[in-house]
Amino acid sequence: MTSPDPCLLGPLIAQSRLARGWSQQRLADELCAVGAPTLTRHEISRWERQARLPGDRWLRRLAQVLGLPAGSLADAAARSRPAGRPGPVGPA
Repeated sequence: MTSPDPCLLGPLIAQSRLARGWSQQRLADELCAVGAPTLTRHEISRWERQARLPGDRWLRRLAQVLGLPAGSLADAAARSRPAGRPGPVGPA
């Protein structure tokens, strides 16, 4: 079994979260603390599985909470988009 590609957004979020020792719920709580009161761990799971991709607003908040450069998250999101889909997948 090969490990997930860290250059894709889902694995990058998961690896950054796990490096901090956080659960999906903890990441959701941290994001809620910076202005996203309705985010749940279910949405974090969707992002990590790449069932959905966060929009620019969420990418900025993820960068802030996880201590990652916003550009690296944006680049990973761009690599994670299905071919022919220029924008975010799922809610912005």
